[in-house]
Amino acid sequence: MRIAICDDEVKVRNVLYKKVKKSCPDDRIDIYASGEELLATDALPDILLLDIKMPGLSGMETAKRIRKMSEKMVLIFVTGEERYVFDSFDVGAFHYLVKPFSDKKLLEVLERAKAAHDKTSGKAEKRYITVTSGGMHIRICLDDIIYAEVFNAKVIVHTVDSDIEYYGKLTELEKTAGEDFFRTHRAYLVHLKYVLKYDASNIYLTKGTALVSKQNYPKLIQRLMEYNRRDGLF
Repeated sequence: MRIAICDDEVKVRNVLYKKVKKSCPDDRIDIYASGEELLATDALPDILLLDIKMPGLSGMETAKRIRKMSEKMVLIFVTGEERYVFDSFDVGAFHYLVKPFSDKKLLEVLERAKAAHDKTSGKAEKRYITVTSGGMHIRICLDDIIYAEVFNAKVIVHTVDSDIEYYGKLTELEKTAGEDFFRTHRAYLVHLKYVLKYDASNIYLTKGTALVSKQNYPKLIQRLMEYNRRDGLF
């Protein structure tokens, strides 16, 4: 596995390198002094520890450009300021480490980052459901479901690459899907992994928009926070 550190301060880079090398002795570790240098590399790392405040191309702008090149790279912001934490949602940050942090905290985050990388790389065990649509039995990977909705007595499952309709109950899918999904509205079941932004009425996903009922909005915020903590964002 390749891990990279990008920070404009030499001292910080060296300290981080020693800490990461101690925690991950068998992994390749690259260091970069700027966002420009990182983006010029031939191959992006699997896990990136990225400073936010850097001269020239900022860490946030670097992250935006990286996301256009790779959605799977695990991004960890390392910064001395907390005020950018909510901006990290926009670039799919995995975690937001605020300096100073302990070696134990860094190790914990790196271990979760590796697990997340294995999951997105297909190394983790995937779960499936089978539905009947148009006389055909279709196997759907739960991890690929962005959201599901009820329309005209049918459940429509929107995945990353297709839309599948079948006769069934959204409640049954909700029970099978597990804790990474949330019923934002009686007619919508959302995969929290694909949430980009939300307000009191709508939740915007990587593909499509779902409704949020007034009574479910506080619970949605709670579930998103729980999901982010579980997956290492906070």
